[in-house]
Amino acid sequence: MATIKIKQIKSKIGAPVDQKRTLQALGLTKISQVVEHEDNPTIRGMIRKVHHLVSVVD
Repeated sequence: MATIKIKQIKSKIGAPVDQKRTLQALGLTKISQVVEHEDNPTIRGMIRKVHHLVSVVD
């Protein structure tokens, strides 16, 4: 299956707890960190929840 790269672009400081947990579930802990996940609806939903803190990298 296809993969998707996700990069954290903003700090989670000041974000609600549920968004912090979403970043943790994605495996993002630092700004500019890039993780790779399979592209599926679950991951897409997590990205949508924290879209202002992350970006999808090509």
